[in-house]
Amino acid sequence: MYHSERQIPLLVEKGEDGFYVVECPILKGCYAQGKTIDEALRNIREVVDLILEEKENRMILKNYRPVEFSLHTITV
Repeated sequence: MYHSERQIPLLVEKGEDGFYVVECPILKGCYAQGKTIDEALRNIREVVDLILEEKENRMILKNYRPVEFSLHTITV
């Protein structure tokens, strides 16, 4: 494992097929899915570990220092 304990943002969305899709918006190519939220979160942990084998993503995580993070939706 290439990282110390850090919190990263995750977006979780339930699709029409009933599966939960989880994405980490700060790491490139970092997404997973599962039949339940718990399964999707377990799966994203595995993906994060794999993604952080790439130097570019390790640098992104190292430099990630958010002051605030929020998610908003609008109707279109």
